[in-house]
Amino acid sequence: MHSKNYFDTVAGQWDAMRARFFSDSVRTKTFAVAGLQAGQVAADLGAGTGFITEGLVREGLQVIAVDQSEAMLAQMQKKFADAEGITYRVGQATQLPVENDRVDWVFANMYLHHVEEPAAAIAEMYRILKPGGMVIITDLDEHNMEFLRTEQNDYWLGFPRQDILNWLQAAGFKNAEVNCLDENCCAQSECGCDSAEISIFIATGIK
Repeated sequence: MHSKNYFDTVAGQWDAMRARFFSDSVRTKTFAVAGLQAGQVAADLGAGTGFITEGLVREGLQVIAVDQSEAMLAQMQKKFADAEGITYRVGQATQLPVENDRVDWVFANMYLHHVEEPAAAIAEMYRILKPGGMVIITDLDEHNMEFLRTEQNDYWLGFPRQDILNWLQAAGFKNAEVNCLDENCCAQSECGCDSAEISIFIATGIK
């Protein structure tokens, strides 16, 4: 199953699934690193049903929420029907439907491991950022839990942190860093015979 088909299928259950995978502390710690400012514009890539967007709106930011799954975005629009400042766009990682130099922040939470070409995806993040803007990527460290590939359509089994750093620098980001978020992503296989507890990294860079 292509990852888009997978996310279309699980969109209605995604909020409950996400809560089992990782806690709201992922968002809290990510925003603490970001130092957000009300009135700025952020892109939430792989927005899903709005885990990151919800917090950004609460902080007073305008959000461009991008996802390849129309079903995910439809769920998100229902959830935030009364919220202002969110634009919903269907798009692909290597061809983001966002103009050059458009946003102050790019957030990509649990996004890259579903992307076929992560280096190209990071280059797209650079393109849409304003000069001086920041990218913040939170994703999985490298692991060997194959059931996540077969059951949840993970394209990559996490990443070596050095690869992420190399891709950020190759895209042109300055002050690039990859650190531990001190949070884990947890999952259990459908058969109940495998389980995963994978550390989450946070990567940042400035355009």
